[in-house]
Amino acid sequence: MSTSELVTPHHLARKAMVYIRQSSPNQVLTNQESLRLQYALQERAIQLGWRAADVVVIDSDLGLTAAAAEHRRGFKELIAQVTLGGVGMILSFDVTRLARNCSDWYPLLDLCGYKQCLIADRDGVYDPGSPNGRLLLGLKGQLSELELHTLRARMTAGLLNKAQRGELALQLPVGLTRDAAGRVMKDADREVQDRMQLVFTTFLDVRSASKTLQFFQRHELLLPRRDRFGDLNWKPPTVAALLAILKNPAYAGAFVYGRSRVIVTGPLATDKRMQRMPMDQWKIRVNGVYPAYITWETFERIQVMLQDNYAEYDRNKTRGVPRPGAALLHGIAYCGECGHKMVVQYKKGPAYICNYLRQQHHTPVCQYIPAEPVDQAVVQAFFQALAPAELDAYARAVAAHQTQAQQIEHAHQQQLERLRYEAELARRQFQRVDPDNRLVAAELEHRWEEALQSLKEAEARLSSAPSLALPELPPDLRARFQDIGQHLPQVWMEGRINQAHKKALLRCLIDKVVMRRSAHDQIEVRIVWKGGDYTTLTVPVTVGSFNRLSNADVMEQLIVAESRTGTPDEDIARLLTAQGFRSPKWNEVLISTVRGIRYKHRILHCPYQARPQRIAGYLTVSQVAQAIGVSQHWIYDRVHNGTITSAKKSPRGGCIFPDRPETLKQFKALKSGKLKRLDA
Repeated sequence: MSTSELVTPHHLARKAMVYIRQSSPNQVLTNQESLRLQYALQERAIQLGWRAADVVVIDSDLGLTAAAAEHRRGFKELIAQVTLGGVGMILSFDVTRLARNCSDWYPLLDLCGYKQCLIADRDGVYDPGSPNGRLLLGLKGQLSELELHTLRARMTAGLLNKAQRGELALQLPVGLTRDAAGRVMKDADREVQDRMQLVFTTFLDVRSASKTLQFFQRHELLLPRRDRFGDLNWKPPTVAALLAILKNPAYAGAFVYGRSRVIVTGPLATDKRMQRMPMDQWKIRVNGVYPAYITWETFERIQVMLQDNYAEYDRNKTRGVPRPGAALLHGIAYCGECGHKMVVQYKKGPAYICNYLRQQHHTPVCQYIPAEPVDQAVVQAFFQALAPAELDAYARAVAAHQTQAQQIEHAHQQQLERLRYEAELARRQFQRVDPDNRLVAAELEHRWEEALQSLKEAEARLSSAPSLALPELPPDLRARFQDIGQHLPQVWMEGRINQAHKKALLRCLIDKVVMRRSAHDQIEVRIVWKGGDYTTLTVPVTVGSFNRLSNADVMEQLIVAESRTGTPDEDIARLLTAQGFRSPKWNEVLISTVRGIRYKHRILHCPYQARPQRIAGYLTVSQVAQAIGVSQHWIYDRVHNGTITSAKKSPRGGCIFPDRPETLKQFKALKSGKLKRLDA
């Protein structure tokens, strides 16, 4: 029996733990010789003096890497046994079996040194509690960690070199297959090819993954998918499945490696997550490697549309999908003060608000702009830009609809052909089985019945499906569509276009709309067109009072000047409207606005208004208001709500009060709050 001077009876009184590990399931299956050498360490423990009953084998970590310890149950069990003081020696073929990470290796050495536990490998026995033993084991641990990085770097370099040529055999999506020689080609199933093509065609038409899903569901079309074994299955479409197809560059013929990165989120080895990277940060891209369903330019356009549909207004400035809300500039409205994207608020009517600074810095809302006047001005500018265009929208719509109808009909026929084949295959399998083998025959008969039922249901759905023919338009509406550039405003106002389509039409020509409130009653709007050109507009908006009008002083001077010449209020209002003036809540000057300004300056046109009304023994409302320093409205408001009672009517219809000293004293007491009710 060979022994070591480091092994003492104190160690032999404890157990010997044999730790066995291989880095991957493939090594467990193929590298059997290494596995035998590791299990042979049981004999090594017996040779060192341990009894066979005291030798424990830990092999629950087979197929797991030693880069970290969190996921290795066997290694944790070993640490627990050493901590309890029941282990005299740990045997491993080499230290790389125990750990390839110094952060796991050195705590093990500290623990073994404290608990007087030896460590042995194929080269010898070491005492972690002695300086020489710790030095040798520390060097072996560092070399083990360095070896892991060296192996990984060598393998990664070879993989990247192969990927640079586009020859790395990555998993292919549905619609692409690899033959025995390793060449990539389109799936031999024409239904799969046409269904993939229909996904891209439909998305480019409806411009939304959700609407593409609705299209497939409306026509009851299935989508080819691969299961975890790589077999092809036809399943109902989902948004995730459609996005996986639309975002995969392999359909554009491009080999791409490095579309995602591993992001470390914490100190532990398990604190990681996968993050998708944008196209400009992909590590390797080689175009023209695979047979393409779409061109690379079309793929880039699809990615821009998908990103634009993602409604992340504040962070990525995307526009989002056009929605049925009343605000037409939803997603393309920008603040002219701070430059951030404005959002839509429908509280008390649609409005555009800039609340980015409020969210980030808790400052007041930057701008609050009513949507209706701005939308109307932008729509009129859009009509003016589109008016010179000569478009035959009806002919194009008919051609596009006919093409789509043919694709749908072709997809249904292919689906029926596949179901007929599956039913025929089930029939042949059932007829070939031995009738005496009743268990197998019953299962094959059941499969045949299911295939026939699926075929029958598909034929019934196809026969009862509504016609895809385009309905005939009235002659007047068809004439408008044949020259949509001239007749779009009329079709727009008649309500034949829904809000989502209106927004989509505006986005065809308009890139963004920047708005800034230059005055209380004016909004400066800059329309940035596709291509970089822009148009600047000044949009009037309603305000709450006459004084908030930007030209209130000029307008008041003109009204006073015209009124002093005896010009009627109606003529003054008409004249000012022609000059571009407006009332606070209207787009024209109202007669009441002119009359109010005239009364304010005591310009009276009626004969009975030539002198103030005076009645012997009574005070008028104006006299009382002037005496106590309040407005006439203050007195009339309290007469109407019953605070002031017993007011008499004058011959001209106004309120009058007794001309006594007590009357003014009571009004002053009411004004100061000392009197709650006045009985004049």
